[in-house]
Amino acid sequence: NLPQMPSAIVVQEITHTFNDFNINDSLRRNVMEKGYKDPTPIQDQSIIPILEGRDLIGIANTGTGKTAAFLIPLLDMVLKNRSLKTLIVAPTRELAGQIRDELTSFARGLNVYSALCIGGASMGRQISDLRRNPNFVIGTPGRIIDHIEQKTLSLHGVTILVLDEADRMFDMGFAPQINKILRVVPKDRQTMLFSATMPDGIVKIASNHMKLPVRVEIARSGTTAENVEHELFVVKKDQKFPLLRKLLEEYKGSVLIFLRTKFG
Repeated sequence: NLPQMPSAIVVQEITHTFNDFNINDSLRRNVMEKGYKDPTPIQDQSIIPILEGRDLIGIANTGTGKTAAFLIPLLDMVLKNRSLKTLIVAPTRELAGQIRDELTSFARGLNVYSALCIGGASMGRQISDLRRNPNFVIGTPGRIIDHIEQKTLSLHGVTILVLDEADRMFDMGFAPQINKILRVVPKDRQTMLFSATMPDGIVKIASNHMKLPVRVEIARSGTTAENVEHELFVVKKDQKFPLLRKLLEEYKGSVLIFLRTKFG
């Protein structure tokens, strides 16, 4: 079972279509034209609580549609209130870029502006985008901190904070940057946290920085992806490589092998 948080509420199974959500008609059309026919489970259970202004913890693996689960309601909220400012933090520049691309496609023709703040890209271009007072700032923890320290980005006006793939950010050593961002953003905000698992660091954020969050759990924490089969072989050390050779002869296709040391 996941760690229990007194503030968490587990929502029950529900079923919607995109027509059931009270969102902007142009936004709905853009979503449908992107090929989104029916909501995925994470979208089905997340969109309404987000539209209601609730804090939310989404437990879902990559590939479940979680990006659209927060972008669709956030875009609708911005279209209703242009003063809203959203900060989306992602662990890698690749994921941040994917979020920005999906946001751009959903926001086509809606006059919604965004800035992408990632390492390995031009600071000048990012500063220029930030000066346009974007509705969405999407970035990686390190580059966001760079902008804060250079005073090219202020988080004082942020009304919505999204931490995407939060467990990966902790695994990659971004806990100090995440904690610094949490200290800088206003306390009076809406917070969303998406993660595949719930390690202690994530539970601490939920307990200390979120207000009665709704918890949407699509895949049990620690479960494997669908169609993955597990086998465990308990062997002596000198039997490991003969067994590996036998397995490599038996199974075809790509193989990924994890070892403990460089020597191994």
